[in-house]
Amino acid sequence: MIKISAVSLLFSLTIGAAQWRCQTDNAATPPPMPAQATSSLTVVAPETGVALVDEDYLLGRFDPAKHPDFEAVKAPYSDRPAMMMRREALDAFKKMHAAAKKEGIVLKIISSTRTFAQQKSIWEGKWKRFATAAPDPEARALKILEYSSMPGSSRHHWGTDIDLNDLNNPAFEPGGKYAKTYEWLTAHAHEYGFCQPYTAKGEQRPNGYNEERWHWSYTPLSKSFLKQYLSQITEDRIQGFEGAETAKTIQVVKYYVGGIHSLCTP
Repeated sequence: MIKISAVSLLFSLTIGAAQWRCQTDNAATPPPMPAQATSSLTVVAPETGVALVDEDYLLGRFDPAKHPDFEAVKAPYSDRPAMMMRREALDAFKKMHAAAKKEGIVLKIISSTRTFAQQKSIWEGKWKRFATAAPDPEARALKILEYSSMPGSSRHHWGTDIDLNDLNNPAFEPGGKYAKTYEWLTAHAHEYGFCQPYTAKGEQRPNGYNEERWHWSYTPLSKSFLKQYLSQITEDRIQGFEGAETAKTIQVVKYYVGGIHSLCTP
């Protein structure tokens, strides 16, 4: 039978612990984590946390219902089915909705994310409707562009932009049903990260769509997406619908995608 003294045992344990600490301290430092892919469409750079997306995302050529960063918009925030938003934007809207409600203001989302196919349906419906009044393709496209985007150029593709309450400016003007709503939004929406991209045209915004008092954008995401869009997308990528050939002559990217209020720009 082998006897081990307490001193010998303590010495052995001390040496073993020291060797383990030495091995641990000298272990190679792991390399920095690469950009983390949250889906096949979205990549997040760890050093900034800014969402980076590919061209299909920017052009609306993906299914929001299958994207992990999107969430369904439900009551009481909307009464319309099958609407989706980026989760961060929806969370911010919920906070804005609650704050507005305390002051007697009701905010209701009536339109949110639209895919390329959905925007194509809107565009081509108007393309046929204005065929007689505007037979020239460019004139017809410009007429539609007063309020509707070409497929592939809409901010609604990104899951960051919403239409609220009504799609008519008079409803938000003094004396209109939502005049107080618009006053509240212009005073407080920025507190929750939202801005109005399409303000009245003038010196500050000479180009682009007409004023849309109902359209609001979640800038912590949309500014990043806009920056990527303007640096990556040209009119050659805006195709696949009737009248697409006019995108280049009209310069849709420069004057319409980029034709927004300065508070909404990167």
